[in-house]
Amino acid sequence: INLILYIIYKRWFFVTKKIKIHTEFIKLDQAIKLADIGLSGGTAKVLIQEGKVKVNGEVCLQRGKKLHVNDTFEVSLDDENLSFEIC
Repeated sequence: INLILYIIYKRWFFVTKKIKIHTEFIKLDQAIKLADIGLSGGTAKVLIQEGKVKVNGEVCLQRGKKLHVNDTFEVSLDDENLSFEIC
């Protein structure tokens, strides 16, 4: 059972997750909250300010950055990088 949990855990952190939007864009801090990784808006703001978030491969310090379909963002938490794609 531990091996199965480990595989699920690793798979969660190494697969790009899709975030579906029904509008023209979503702001970066809102997208992080929707990413379902247990982060509040305040935590998302701090991560962005500390340069731990990349948008389309580049560090982004703007929490209000507009993300559109096909944009990607990556959140660095401890030793893990979580990747997401807007769709």
